[in-house]
Amino acid sequence: MVARVIALGDRNPEFVTHREIDATLALLADEIEGSWVATDSAEAGDLALADGIWLLPGSPYRNDQVAYDAIEHCLRTRTPFLGTCAGFQYACVALARTFAGLLGASHAETDPGAKELVIVPLECSLYGERRTVRPVAGTSLAAICGQGPFEGFHWCGYGLASEFVDVLVRSGVVVSASADDAGVEGIELTDHPFFICTAFQPQVGSGATGRLHPLLEAFLAAAVRHSECRGI
Repeated sequence: MVARVIALGDRNPEFVTHREIDATLALLADEIEGSWVATDSAEAGDLALADGIWLLPGSPYRNDQVAYDAIEHCLRTRTPFLGTCAGFQYACVALARTFAGLLGASHAETDPGAKELVIVPLECSLYGERRTVRPVAGTSLAAICGQGPFEGFHWCGYGLASEFVDVLVRSGVVVSASADDAGVEGIELTDHPFFICTAFQPQVGSGATGRLHPLLEAFLAAAVRHSECRGI
């Protein structure tokens, strides 16, 4: 039985973060099949056989709606979901719409004139920067990555607007980490088999170490469990 993981995003080999995704996919165990799926491809519209979806860095996507549809699919079907960098940002918007009822929730990069900008430019852009990530005790992210602070690689200029943090929390979203200059670093859902999103990019470093980040290992393990439950 093979678990099928979709790495959803628009690959650009000029991006170091995308080359690190290539390195991560090359490290997958034999029981896991994982590959890039472009947002404007036919495959991106058919997620029924996915055992896990990783929404990748690299916004705006060539087809933004496909990214939002993938998030909704994972919420509806309880398919394991990992969102990193842009995936984190789009998940914040999607959860604001779905959980908090903010139908006009938007991303400043793609809709700067919107009234409810859940994702806004960071005060300090973090392109190629490392920041100390502080997990929140008791969260899944802390259980996976450890209770103590750790260094996280970033390549982004957008983050969750501070005025919408409490809105998401009241709707059931858990803040799982924070970092200086980046604000909220992680969010998760406690009533989902695996739904974790981070502003930092856990794949960076796999090319040099030949090892998967603990967060990626946990996501892949969840995908395997999903495959076993489906029994196909």
